[in-house]
Amino acid sequence: QVQLVESGGGSVQAGGSLRLSCAVFGYSINCMGWFRQAPGKEREGVAGIDSYGRTTYEDSVKGRFTISQDNAKTTLYLQMNSLKPEETAMYYCAADWRYCRGGSRWPADFRYWGQGTQVTVSS
Repeated sequence: QVQLVESGGGSVQAGGSLRLSCAVFGYSINCMGWFRQAPGKEREGVAGIDSYGRTTYEDSVKGRFTISQDNAKTTLYLQMNSLKPEETAMYYCAADWRYCRGGSRWPADFRYWGQGTQVTVSS
C-alpha cells in the first residue's frame, strides 16, 4: 500500500510563493502529479512528472510552477511562484506504480492520492 502525505500549504498574498511537499510511503512509484480542486469546480491536473524526471504542466502555470522529486522518489515537490487568487484550492498529490511517459495530468492515471493541503491566495 502507498501513502501520500502533503504539506506546505497556507495563505499568501497574490504574487507570493509557496512550496508544497508530498512524502511517499510505500513501494516504488513511477508516476507522480499535483492536482487542485476549488469549491464547485472539477479537479484539474496542475503538473506531472515521470520516473525519468520528464514533466508536463497545465498551460496557466507554465513558467511559474515547478514540479520536482528527490532522487529516491520518496518526496515530490511543487514550487509555486507568482500565485494568483484564482489558484486558491485544495492541492492534492497523486502517485502510481505504472509508468507515465512524460508525466500525466489525468486523474485516471493515478491510483494513490493524498489528503490534500489548502492553498489560499488573497488579492
